[in-house]
Amino acid sequence: MHSGWQKQLARLLSNIFNPFLVSTTLVVLISLRSAVSTVEAIKWSLIALALSTLPIFLIVLYLVRSDRLESIFINVRRQRHKIYLLSGLCGAATCIVLYYLEAPLVLVVAFLAGITAVVVFMGINLWWKISVHTAFAASAITLLVLLYGPAAALTGLLLPLIGWSRIELEHHSLTQVATGAVLSVLIVLGIFYLFGLVGNGARI
Repeated sequence: MHSGWQKQLARLLSNIFNPFLVSTTLVVLISLRSAVSTVEAIKWSLIALALSTLPIFLIVLYLVRSDRLESIFINVRRQRHKIYLLSGLCGAATCIVLYYLEAPLVLVVAFLAGITAVVVFMGINLWWKISVHTAFAASAITLLVLLYGPAAALTGLLLPLIGWSRIELEHHSLTQVATGAVLSVLIVLGIFYLFGLVGNGARI
């Protein structure tokens, strides 16, 4: 019985803190923090989500309904290749459009970091299944701390729970969960450092 409750809790956490919802929330929060007004923030959020998260979600949903994917979270490693490629293309298109429209630099760089992570994870996925759930969560926590300050670090308490949920559901090992989190944090910090948005007293 206890094991059954654990599975239910793990499934709930995994569903709530899924990459689609986490990325959508993050785009909105970055826009609200970096745009000059709420109206501008809404505009950048809608543009970014319409070009990135929404197309990927709709395509994945279609593939699941047509039995071409096992689930919306793509737990089977060999099924992830095309979705990684799609994510990279959508992310690149979003980054280009946002840059051309002169969106806040932080938002553009965040998408660039996302593209970099997709390329790295796509390469790893050829032989090993890294945890995208913990990768998205860890990168979101990192960006929130950079944008909103140390208080946002409290969101980091969610990361072990998300990692546990993926292990409990037997979708990932502890190593895959930890690697996804660590790599995503390093990528975010590295890309933001290259653009002068972190380190050396830089302020976003």
